[in-house]
Amino acid sequence: MKHRTIGLDSVGEIGLGCMGMSWAYGSPDDAESIRTLNRALELGINFWDTADVYGSGKNEELLSKVLKDRRDDVFLATKFGNVFDRAMTSHQDLVAANAPWIVDGTPEYIKKAFDQSIKRLGVDHIDLYYQHRVDDRVPIEETVGAMKELVDQGKVRYIGLSEVGVETIERARKVAPITAVQNELSLWTRDFEDDVLPYTEQNGITFVAYSPLGRGFLTGEIKKFEDLAETDGRRNMPRFQGDNFETNLKLVSVVEEIAARKCVAPAQIALAWVLAQGEHVIPIPGTKRVKWLEQNALSAGVQLTSEDLDELKSLEGTGDRYGMTGMAFLKR
Repeated sequence: MKHRTIGLDSVGEIGLGCMGMSWAYGSPDDAESIRTLNRALELGINFWDTADVYGSGKNEELLSKVLKDRRDDVFLATKFGNVFDRAMTSHQDLVAANAPWIVDGTPEYIKKAFDQSIKRLGVDHIDLYYQHRVDDRVPIEETVGAMKELVDQGKVRYIGLSEVGVETIERARKVAPITAVQNELSLWTRDFEDDVLPYTEQNGITFVAYSPLGRGFLTGEIKKFEDLAETDGRRNMPRFQGDNFETNLKLVSVVEEIAARKCVAPAQIALAWVLAQGEHVIPIPGTKRVKWLEQNALSAGVQLTSEDLDELKSLEGTGDRYGMTGMAFLKR
């Protein structure tokens, strides 16, 4: 495993998204997830990404079972802001209105959310602490100011933002250094290619690419809607529905053709493309299976030619990334 940089730290150039171990993608399998976490460290995949909202805290609790013995081996990232415990939020008007999704970026909430996260994780500090979504009710300067206090106290090493555009990053950087930006980036999500991607490179900010496999679609393992379990949250995402699904299968067929020529898996082509977007980019494909983790790890050795990149250049997913509520919290 080669390495890339976050702040002053060197981490494996492929990270691990842990959400699906506890939430959103079918039924959890804690035993297999723990095997996957331990295998990740054997493979040099030491950058782990979680969030308090994943499984209402259960994902952080799952990671704690490995972190208790391997904390020094892991570069640990978690997030706050997407509220799952409504008793903690200061946005009581939204609670009263029974809003489907609450985002809280108030300093008061951040302190409570952080304390809960380190308790569930069983650690005394977080390496990279992100605001998961921007709270329109709170100036980004106030939110980042509260995050900076955690850094000053030695509880957080680096500050990150998720789903943000250049203007928000620039405002935040006037308050404190922003070490990483986590936005969606893959062959079917190219929203940030022309602005955030070059901006982060120019300013020494790591671009953490979440869902680099298009939530599994780019692996070629999903051929029909029914392949998704009834409990799978992707059933509610526009790109997995109706005509969008069929159109996006054509995108996957191109990836499969290139993979066949190189005798590798489609997922490895998709991850190699993300890695090729810049040395400051680190993809964090998610999995709860050792089999897929090992396949993802081999992506670092896949070389894409200029011809391959040209062939992949025009691909882009059809349909919104999230449903209506989720789309409302995406920032450009």
